[in-house]
Amino acid sequence: MKKLINAPENVLYESLDGFAAAHEDTITLAAGHKFIRRKTLTPGKVALISGGGAGHEPLHAGFVGRGMLDAACPGQIFTSPTPDQIAEAIKDVDTGAGSLLIVKNYEGDVMNFEMAAELADGQVMTVLVDDDVAVAKSTYSIGRRGVAGTLVVEKLVGAAAEEGRTLEELHALGQAVNSRTRSMGVALGSCTVPAAGSPTFTLADDEMEMGVGIHGEPGRRRVKLRSADAVAAELVESIIEDLRPSNGRGCLLFVNGFGGTPLVELYLMVNAAKRILCGHGISVTRFLTGSYVTSLEMAGCSITLTELDTEFTRLWDAPVRTAALNWS
Repeated sequence: MKKLINAPENVLYESLDGFAAAHEDTITLAAGHKFIRRKTLTPGKVALISGGGAGHEPLHAGFVGRGMLDAACPGQIFTSPTPDQIAEAIKDVDTGAGSLLIVKNYEGDVMNFEMAAELADGQVMTVLVDDDVAVAKSTYSIGRRGVAGTLVVEKLVGAAAEEGRTLEELHALGQAVNSRTRSMGVALGSCTVPAAGSPTFTLADDEMEMGVGIHGEPGRRRVKLRSADAVAAELVESIIEDLRPSNGRGCLLFVNGFGGTPLVELYLMVNAAKRILCGHGISVTRFLTGSYVTSLEMAGCSITLTELDTEFTRLWDAPVRTAALNWS
C-alpha cells in the first residue's frame, strides 16, 4: 500500500485539520473533529446537515457553505458518523427554524441520523437519498443506495433554504429532487482503505464491475472490459429505464469520478452519455463533471441524471460558495 499518510488511525483527523486551515474563510471545525460548519450562520434559516464516512471527499465537508450545507459530520473512512456527532451539529447550527437532515441510504447512516434526530431539541426532518439504480439493496444499504445524487439534493435544497423556505417546504423539495434523480456507476479497479492495507476487491486486467457502490461493494455483475461508448450506454439506458423522464424536459448530466479517473476520461464519458441521451430525445441543459463523490482512489465513474424543470434549473444555477462548488 502506497499512500500519503502518517498512521492509518490519524488519517481523518489530520485531513480535517488541513481542510479547516485551507478554508478557514468559510468553515469552522468543531472541537474533537466532530463536524464542520459554516463560519457564519443565517438567523432564521432552516439548517441543512449531512454527513457520512470519510473517503468520499469532497462529499460532504466540501459542500458546507453558502447555498448548500450548514454542517457536515465525518465518520472514519467508509464508517458512519456517530449519533452524538450529528446531535451536536444539529444543536450548533439550528438558528430556530428547524433542521433538515440529508442522509444517504446506508444502514449505518440511517440508524445514526435517526438516533440523533431523536436526541435533538428542535424540529428535525429527514430526506433519504436512494438514487442508485444498480441494485435493489446491498450489504450496506436498506433498499437502494444513496450515491452521487446526494450532491444534487444538497445543491437544490441548499439554494431553496437560502430563499427562506420552511422546513416542510424543503423536506418536500428534497423528496422531489430525489424522486427525479438516478445514478449508476462502474469500477475499473478497487480502492484501498488505509486501515485494511489491501484492495477492497480484485478485478482482472480485462474486467470491470458494473453498478459498483461507492464503498466498493458489488454491483449488478462483473463483465469484460469494454469501450467507453458501451459502458455509457449501459449506465444511461439503466437510468432512463428507471427514471422514465418526461418528454420535453431538460436534464442535468453529472459525470462523477470515483477518485482514480482523469478528467480526460470523464469528459469522454460526458460526450458519450450526451449522445445517447440525445438519441432518446432527452436534452442536456446543465452539466457537472469531476470527482465529487469519490471512493478514495477507485478507478471508474458514475453517471447521474436529474430531470429538470424551471424551478430545479433556477435552484441549480443559484449562487453557491463552498470548497468544492463555487459559482455566482
